[in-house]
This record gives sequence, structure tokens and C-alpha cells, in this order.
Amino acid sequence: MSTVPEIRTLPVPDGLEGERVDAALARMFGFSRTKAAELATGGKVQLNGERAGKSERVSGGAWLEVEMPGQPRPVRVVAEPVAGMEIVHDDADVVVVDKPVGVAAHPSPGWTGPTVVGGLAAAGYTITTSGAAERQGIVHRLDVGTSGLMAVAKSERAYTLLKRQFRERTVDKRYHALVQGHPDPLSGTIDAPIGRHPQHDYKWAVTAEGKPSVTHYDLVEAFRAASLLDIKLETGRTHQIRVHMAAHRHPCVGDLTYGADPTLAKRLRLERQWLHAVRLGFEHPADGTWVEYHSGYPADLRGALERVEADSA
Repeated sequence: MSTVPEIRTLPVPDGLEGERVDAALARMFGFSRTKAAELATGGKVQLNGERAGKSERVSGGAWLEVEMPGQPRPVRVVAEPVAGMEIVHDDADVVVVDKPVGVAAHPSPGWTGPTVVGGLAAAGYTITTSGAAERQGIVHRLDVGTSGLMAVAKSERAYTLLKRQFRERTVDKRYHALVQGHPDPLSGTIDAPIGRHPQHDYKWAVTAEGKPSVTHYDLVEAFRAASLLDIKLETGRTHQIRVHMAAHRHPCVGDLTYGADPTLAKRLRLERQWLHAVRLGFEHPADGTWVEYHSGYPADLRGALERVEADSA
């Protein structure tokens, strides 16, 4: 009895920017590299609607369509160490991690790379069972291509109280973003709804039908080609900072998905958006005490910033 092949369609994670098609398929679906190459060679892979060869390079956010050879792998937590993930704080209720670029918050369909949940499991941390099986303990997320601070609940009480704080917008989430050009005004608020992009399903955009989204920004330092901003989020929409800054005509440097200049990104040796979660503050679920955690820039962002500073000297 013949079977109808399953077609899987999803965007390429930003963390796989520049990978070969066969390597990206192997990471996203758990195929062997050989099997992934066979699928591409057999014409079963399309990238943005066009047939893709095994050695073609992918870009973050590109729309990938694959004719699957069999049943999709179930989404499950794989306990595997995450290189470069640091524990900033740990107690009976909460663990705060400094997430490296290229790491997802939790497993999801199509992503078989490293995850915060899997990394904590491999390190022996016990996380609350609250939440979906593959997202247990996750109260907020960072994009694969964004680094910085994430809090994960270890107790059911912490999960409930932290989720409430994020929902009620009482958490202080601070990011630093290096954006192209100089925003006008240099400090301000972007209040614009965000929803699915009307033409590209793998992107988000400011749309009239989107959900309310508010981003506050302040200039930290201005350079010749870019500005370093301190950003506070009131809401937590997917890609919110990236979408709002692009709509403001000042995309994050290196964010090619949202219109950043590839020439500038190459000159700065930047392979992802310049965006880092530098500070996270909330009421500790144990006793309501306000706690705050900080993270320095990782090497790739620090190097790019130094090059921007040198260009402005």
C-alpha cells in the first residue's frame, strides 16, 4: 500500500545562518548528513519556493520545504550539554542562565540543536513539571540567534508566580542592541502592534491586526554607522525588538532577515543580529524580594562593537 509523503514547511532558525542545506537539514530534522544530501539531490528540498541543492547556503528565516522520508521525530527533551551556557544564579525555585547564541529555549518541531532545557537536564538540574512536556519550567524565551539572560522555574510555585509577572509586565527585561544609523528621537517609545508578516510566514511585522507591542529605547552611545541602545520591553512578542527597530528604519546590525545591511555585517564579522539580553529583574517567587541579574557581551558582539568604535575614531 502506497503512502502519501509528508511535506514539512518551516523557517530556517537564525542560528543556522550560512550553513549548507544538507547540514541545516541534519540539524533541524535529525537526519544523517548523508540522508539529508540524498533528499536535496533527489529534488525533495525547496528553499523559498525553489529547488535547493545540497551545497546551497541557507539564511535565517528562509522558508524551507522538505518532502519527509517517514514519520516526523516527536518533540522531546534531549539531555545534552550546552557549550558556553553559564549558570548565573541557582536556588530551590529559580535557575538563571546566560544563553549563548545558537541555542533554543526548548525543543520544537524542526529543531534538533541544543536547548536550554536539554542543557539543564544534562547538568543534573531538576525543573518543575509545570508547562508542556518539552517546555517545562520555561516562563519566557529568547530567539535562537539572541544571547543573554533567561530565567527557568524549578518549582511549581515559581512557575506560576513568574508566568504571572511576565503576563502582568512587571518583569524588567533589558536588552542592548546595536542598530544601524541614529534613531530620531535618540530616546523614545515604539508602540505598534506586531503580527505575522502578510507576505512571509517566517517573519513578523507591524500590522493593524497584530497584538499590542511596546518597546522603550534609550541611546547608550552613538557611532558613525550605528547606535548602541538600551531597550526595555513592556510586551514580549516574537522578534519584537527586531521588528520594531526595522519598522523604525534602524534594524539591528547583522539582522539580515529584517533588512540589515549585509556589507556592514560582513565588515563587522557578525553572523547574527547584534542583540543581547543584558539584565533581568523580577520579584523572587520565594519571598517577593526584588532580584536582578546581569550579563556581559559575548565575544562576537564585543568584537563587532569594537570594530564600530574603531571605525568612528
